[in-house]
Amino acid sequence: WQTEIAKEHGVYGFCCYHYWFGSKMLLEKPMEIYLKDKNCDLPFCFCWANETWTNAWAAETESDRKTLIKQEYGDKEEWERHFQYLLPFFKDERYIKEGNKPLFVIYRPQYITELSARLAYYNKRAQEEGFDGLVFAAQHVSFYAEKSVDKSMFKYQIEYQPGFAFYDMSSWMQKQMSVIKQNVQTWARDHLKSFKSAKKAKLQKLSYDEVWNTVLNRKAEPGMIPGAFVDWDNTPRYKEKGRVLTGATPEKFKEYFGKQLKRARDEYKSDYIFIFAWNEWSEGGYLEPDMKNQYGYLDAIKSCVDELESEN
Repeated sequence: WQTEIAKEHGVYGFCCYHYWFGSKMLLEKPMEIYLKDKNCDLPFCFCWANETWTNAWAAETESDRKTLIKQEYGDKEEWERHFQYLLPFFKDERYIKEGNKPLFVIYRPQYITELSARLAYYNKRAQEEGFDGLVFAAQHVSFYAEKSVDKSMFKYQIEYQPGFAFYDMSSWMQKQMSVIKQNVQTWARDHLKSFKSAKKAKLQKLSYDEVWNTVLNRKAEPGMIPGAFVDWDNTPRYKEKGRVLTGATPEKFKEYFGKQLKRARDEYKSDYIFIFAWNEWSEGGYLEPDMKNQYGYLDAIKSCVDELESEN
């Protein structure tokens, strides 16, 4: 039913998180079932969510935070195992492709050891399997902000919202410290069984309108894919350490999304727009209908898509 209501409301496809930890997988069954069930005829692609998992959401204090499963990157044998797992999905007629190139999104590429060599290997193997290669896209704003990483293998950077807006709303110093903090935390998660933050975070409240206006005021850059978001509230996970937006409604979303959709066409010259999210319930970003707004956000998308198509 999810693919049906998505299509009915103008959603082209799903970008689904893929969890590959080198020697272990998690949450792989839904997409394996999707692959076998041809009745699910909505296009899809993968985003490799390459992060170490911690108990950060459940930890009462920072000192309680521990690594649950470590994100690891192996040698070429591991690269080949990963590619072999992905290959049946790439070959599926529903997998999103540019021409004869499957689209593969990576959440935080800068954390991958031997990044360029690994992606070059995947690209070569795809060609050997009859494709013209792969199209790589990066998702997280931290990759955009990281200047020391080789980004030559990436055709696209997704403006993953509202993360990019939060970044744009920060001062220059906050942006630099954010990159450093994320790199340090990632190192700590990978090398320490537990780690402690020097500062306890507090609940942040931001205006939905202010964040969306930041999205709409971002200048289109070459190779960037525009993003949109339904809402944001990660307090179900982080409680008083979370961040919540105030003032979201389907009516406001329709106004802002309609503008961003036209910017995708006119300024970004892009056929893509990535929306946060279909079912991120624990972060407040979901298009799925609920008791409060019913189909309000999905109806907004359909209205905006229909209007854009009527102009073309």
